[in-house]
Amino acid sequence: MTGRPGAGRTRGGGPDAGTFRAGFEAARPFALDPFQREALDALDQGRSVLVAAPTGSGKTLVAEYAVRLALEAGRKAFYTTPLKALSNQKYADLAGAHGSQRVGLLTGDNSVNGEAPVVVMTTEVLRNMIYASSPSLGGLRWVVLDEVHYLQDPYRGAVWEEVIIHLPPDVGLVCLSATVSNAEEFADWIRTVRGPTTAVIEERRPVELVHLYVAGERDAEGLHLLPTFVPGEGDALRPNPEAARLDSRAVRGPRGRGRPRARLRTPGRVELVERLASEGMLPAISFVFSRAGCDQAVEQCLAAGLRLTTAEERAAVHRIARERVAALSDDDLAVLGFDAWIAGLEAGVAAHHAGMVPPMKEAVEEAFGAGLVKAVFATETLSLGINMPARSVVIEKLSKFTGERHEFLTPGEYTQLAGRAGRRGIDDVGYVVVCWSPFVPFDQVAGLASRRTYELRSSFRPTYNMAANLVHRYEEDEAHRLLDLSFAQFHADRDVVSLQRQLERSRARLEQQRALARSEHGDVAEYRRMVAELEDERRREVRGLEHLRPGDVVLLGRRGGRVVVLAHDHRRGGNRVLALGPDRKLFRLGPEDFEETPRAVGRLDLPEPYAPGTRGSAASWPTPCGG
Repeated sequence: MTGRPGAGRTRGGGPDAGTFRAGFEAARPFALDPFQREALDALDQGRSVLVAAPTGSGKTLVAEYAVRLALEAGRKAFYTTPLKALSNQKYADLAGAHGSQRVGLLTGDNSVNGEAPVVVMTTEVLRNMIYASSPSLGGLRWVVLDEVHYLQDPYRGAVWEEVIIHLPPDVGLVCLSATVSNAEEFADWIRTVRGPTTAVIEERRPVELVHLYVAGERDAEGLHLLPTFVPGEGDALRPNPEAARLDSRAVRGPRGRGRPRARLRTPGRVELVERLASEGMLPAISFVFSRAGCDQAVEQCLAAGLRLTTAEERAAVHRIARERVAALSDDDLAVLGFDAWIAGLEAGVAAHHAGMVPPMKEAVEEAFGAGLVKAVFATETLSLGINMPARSVVIEKLSKFTGERHEFLTPGEYTQLAGRAGRRGIDDVGYVVVCWSPFVPFDQVAGLASRRTYELRSSFRPTYNMAANLVHRYEEDEAHRLLDLSFAQFHADRDVVSLQRQLERSRARLEQQRALARSEHGDVAEYRRMVAELEDERRREVRGLEHLRPGDVVLLGRRGGRVVVLAHDHRRGGNRVLALGPDRKLFRLGPEDFEETPRAVGRLDLPEPYAPGTRGSAASWPTPCGG
């Protein structure tokens, strides 16, 4: 344990830090990976951490360690997620590890033990707590931001940035992200806003990922299941030319009169599940970007008589389902279509989406996690952190309807879906199967699959709700400062964020110096006020000189008597005037020659033309006198 950060130190009177860390590592089912050890080292040093690693690589272990650190120190930890379903699962995991008395849950649907030292919540709940200055924030030490790359979501992503910016400065962050190409830049932003932050980046997946391309052929049985990539030069992979030739046989676009029909077709759901079963590639998650489509897929499997379970597995599934829905009445079950649902579950197929009631959804998760359900048809929400790993992932379409229009999947979304494939400690290889589509050529499929990382971009924008909270809680200058701290502004001008942070530090030092300068005998602030008053007086005198015109008669202060202004003199810098005294001597006068702001007390008509510097010409002028 020597040499490990935190060794030989104690936290809040607890056991030796090295012993604490060693005990945590010993309890893991796998030896820690280097990136996990690096992240734990940062937490031991009290630093915030950004962990960017592939889905399924073990990022959650870092969050679990932060939770244990908070509990051991007698502090709080919040675990935030983007989805209620993910929050429910994390709550179950943490309650099982630490006891239900020490773990709470706050979502839009549930409020359980909200004052517990460990609380799982959606990110929006934490944002609202911050804006409301909730007393529950007291004693908070660590906040886990799971799936933090979700901040690029155009509708909800800004919430993550609001939380990062507004959390109290003594709260540490554990940010868990999929692999992104600009993780260092994102960590730099967090470091600028929050202070010391360690970026831990891991690109290697613990389970190898194999990409496959599947297509059916009209008027023919069976499916073409081909690797998307094949070996190229050296260790590089290249798109499979056989798959490209297969795709070239398709006829795309609208069929006109006499135009031949496409020879290829999208595989049917039932035949694809059967093919995966014959290849030993189950259990599988098929992503269908429609709740109705998920339910329809289960109906198709039942109608085809598909059965993927043994008698023992069906009995175990039935027991899980009955336990989960025990609180629902027979009338409720009838309305929810319980008979068809449990029939599919016992056959080893199920749907999973946000339209399902929680007991049924949780039964699917438990049965799938136990290896009893072999094929799940799910919407993309299942790809965000919920612990339902599979040997294979099927992506039916590479486009989805956003509510306004159909959009092609981004590399980040594809990576998120593919990350569900491959179970650590069970599978040597995970499979990602993309179905042929008449609208997406093979080269586009290969291009998307080959992009393993993507750039994280901010979706931050000042919404009405955000503006209302800023105006309510802060003065105008402070509200503008907080907006300048966003990741979006960091992208636009990284210097602005740094200068804001520097300005904060300078203001803090200024307040410290002001406190040291206060004295009952007179302090710096009083001296500064005196200096400011003198400077104001001098500025008034200077402005008075600027208003004088040739021929104005003014009263001198220190020299006494009257003088007549002949001209303004700018040759020697500053504001001065050339004047003539009663003894016909010339003077160059500045603000220091007057006891108060100079003003004209009379006026003389000067001869034209005249040369102020010529003694002869001045001799014939009248003596200055009052007007």
